Amino acid sequence: MRGVVQRVKRASVEVEGNVIGEIEQGILLLLGVEDTDEEKDLEYMCDKVPNLRIFEDENGKMNKSLIDVGGQLLVISQFTLLGDARKGRRPSFTAAAVPDKAISMYENFIKKMKDCGITTQCGEFGADMQVELVNDGPVTILLDSRRIF
Repeated sequence: MRGVVQRVKRASVEVEGNVIGEIEQGILLLLGVEDTDEEKDLEYMCDKVPNLRIFEDENGKMNKSLIDVGGQLLVISQFTLLGDARKGRRPSFTAAAVPDKAISMYENFIKKMKDCGITTQCGEFGADMQVELVNDGPVTILLDSRRIF
């Protein structure tokens, strides 16, 4: 699984002009599922995202996690994170999981975050979405469950 973690002051997602998810301080997570992802990849992301220490403590150091600050989470599915643009000019998306697998892992991730007590909102899988955010910092972190970066 791949993720782009953005620390935000607020974020929202719209589908067909209707806001379907919005959060205040927290994390906007763009989440992509790879065709070879397994349960261990899901577990990695479920542990890493809420515990990533990217929020400032009383000394201005990034020492606090989403859980520590009581932040919220907005999760957006994004298969294009698996795009490979190393050859030519048109990215290849063959590494992205087929929709049935991707939606299952995406929904499981959201459920696990809610089960942990994190206020979690989400986009609509497969929809044309408009995402707005106020990036705080800016702080943007790339994650990959295979730890390739």
